[in-house]
Amino acid sequence: MKHFPESELIINQDGSAFHLHIRPEQLADKVILVGDPGRVDLVASFFDMREFDISSREFHTITGVYKGKRITVISHGIGTDNIDIVVNELDALSNIDFKTRYEKSEFRQLTMVRIGTSGGLQPHVPVGTFVISQKSIGFDGVLNFYAGRNAVCDLDFEEAFCQHVKWNPLWAKPYVIDADPDLVEQIGRGEMVKGVTISANGFYGPQGRELRLPLADKMLNKKIESFKYKDGHVVTNYEMESSALAGLAKLMGHKAMTVCMIIANRVAHNADSNYKDSIGDLIKTVLNRI
Repeated sequence: MKHFPESELIINQDGSAFHLHIRPEQLADKVILVGDPGRVDLVASFFDMREFDISSREFHTITGVYKGKRITVISHGIGTDNIDIVVNELDALSNIDFKTRYEKSEFRQLTMVRIGTSGGLQPHVPVGTFVISQKSIGFDGVLNFYAGRNAVCDLDFEEAFCQHVKWNPLWAKPYVIDADPDLVEQIGRGEMVKGVTISANGFYGPQGRELRLPLADKMLNKKIESFKYKDGHVVTNYEMESSALAGLAKLMGHKAMTVCMIIANRVAHNADSNYKDSIGDLIKTVLNRI
């Protein structure tokens, strides 16, 4: 089995993962991911009991039990760079022996659902809609650093998208990745919209917001809104994490998906900053279905 040296897998003196500061036995098979560390307590408020509560930097973790299901909720902060840290350390906690530094002989599969907020890009996803990222378009480039990227990505979709928007070669090459289909069906019943989500590598310029700095391509959002793939797929929303989560999980053999509540619609130019009650409804739905 493969051995992992200290330079590649940094383990804290208490036997915990370097950034997350949790130990292997503290991680449940079912994981809910949220961006905001403060939202971890909101998710855990629905638990019937809590096993432990650990905070390290932006990574806040609580493991507990909800209706007989052991669940871990972790905050990942903002961006796919943080997702790279979180997913790699969760996989290491599951599939590497932290005492011997050898890969375990038996694979442990995690089920990971990210609950987030997002901006809508189509009229049929108004503020308040719950959107599942059935496909994600990664503007971030994270997955391009891993072997096997092409084997798990939708290369035809990537080519069609780049041609339609006239992709700037100075930007990272986009990758298109599917969420786990079984998990999408399990979580996404009924009221949820299944869509195509862009994971941007920034909140302002990369999502077409212009403040004092002018944009390199002022028409990018218009081109994105008008894109339609051959099977009818259109881009439904922007966020900043779903692509790396789905892509890394697929390469590692885990199940993962993202569901977001739309809190702003870029087409209608409206937003809702008072979304706390609705995000609670989404959290309860995911807890019941995971």
